[in-house]
Amino acid sequence: MSIEVKVPVLPESVSDATIATWHKKAGDAVKRDENLVDLETDKVVLEVPSPVDGVLKEIKHEVGDTVNSEQIIAIIEEGAAAAKEEPKADAKDEKPAPVAAAKSEAPKAEKASGKGNEDLSPAGLRVATEQKIDASKVEGTGRDGRVTKEDLVNYSKDGGSSKAATQAAKPTPGSRPEERVPMTRMRAKIAERLMQSKNSIAMLTSFNEVNLAEVTKMRKSLGEQFQKTHGIKLGFMSFFVKAAAEALKRRPIVNASVDGNDIIYHGYQDISIAVSTEKGLVTPVLRDVQNMGFADIEQGIADYAKKARDGKLGLDDLQGGTFTITNGGTFGSLLSTPIVNPPQSAILGMHTIKDRAIVENGQVIVAPMMYIAISYDHRIIDGKDAVLFLVDIKDQLENPQRMLLGL
Repeated sequence: MSIEVKVPVLPESVSDATIATWHKKAGDAVKRDENLVDLETDKVVLEVPSPVDGVLKEIKHEVGDTVNSEQIIAIIEEGAAAAKEEPKADAKDEKPAPVAAAKSEAPKAEKASGKGNEDLSPAGLRVATEQKIDASKVEGTGRDGRVTKEDLVNYSKDGGSSKAATQAAKPTPGSRPEERVPMTRMRAKIAERLMQSKNSIAMLTSFNEVNLAEVTKMRKSLGEQFQKTHGIKLGFMSFFVKAAAEALKRRPIVNASVDGNDIIYHGYQDISIAVSTEKGLVTPVLRDVQNMGFADIEQGIADYAKKARDGKLGLDDLQGGTFTITNGGTFGSLLSTPIVNPPQSAILGMHTIKDRAIVENGQVIVAPMMYIAISYDHRIIDGKDAVLFLVDIKDQLENPQRMLLGL
């Protein structure tokens, strides 16, 4: 029985998807719920699992093709077994074929399929047949070195020149090699949103610095007990997220967003946490942070970090958010001006912690200091509100007991 494999239903905010990677090829055995193909959207990479046990009979769209919701991308023969190579006959049972017959049949077989063409997808085989390309001479860029339709098209455009030979050639002394690589859909969407933010928002950034000595002491004295109790480490991030949630309650305009000529005030704090991945920056959302404790925040961040590393973030994880926190300090950034993530109106930038000399009670001391920044939409957030919001976060972090008491 033939089963159709379709693109999952995409949300309204995602118009289509691009086939990023096939993990199986035609003729391979597949198991129920085994990942067949990765689909890249503007926001996340979606996995399409096999609905049944069987054999992948046909792949209808190759890597790079654009597909829409519920479009058929493959056919699976349910319950079938993968084709096995027939055992060779014993040498004593083999009879040498007549020379004349061998000479006449060999060209015919080669013309029908071409050496190596039997492993091509239907679309690739069509290109190879039309262009009379021997796939064995083409270097594959697909999974396990497989030759894709794009490889054949590029090979044909280059006049049959071997890509492998081109790559193997060493640059001559004094040469300045360049490589042109198209953006992934996610990277292109990130670029589009950043430009939209810069061009549509009256953005301004304010800075302050915070002494993290008290937070460091608390982590050192209670960190071990915290981990034993909750099974998660106590990091710096939960302090900043909790402080931001408390400050957003007192400065609701920083938690608001613009919709045309209206200002939408959100009665909850859904905080987006910027996470760096191989494909680009994503911002999964911690929802209802105002109701979360430190352990809940740390666990939520850890779960999102693992999902991001494994490429398991879903569209629901990225939807919404009323405020964003980004931590360039993990990469050593000392100071930056983060860009607002629309339709939000503000973003908090954390940076690296450095021991610096400061004056406290008339004495010069060394303290773990961090520069913090808030970029905000000046159309609705006045400088006073942004600065006081940043001072509020500073005061809470320098006196952590305040946020525990909701002060």
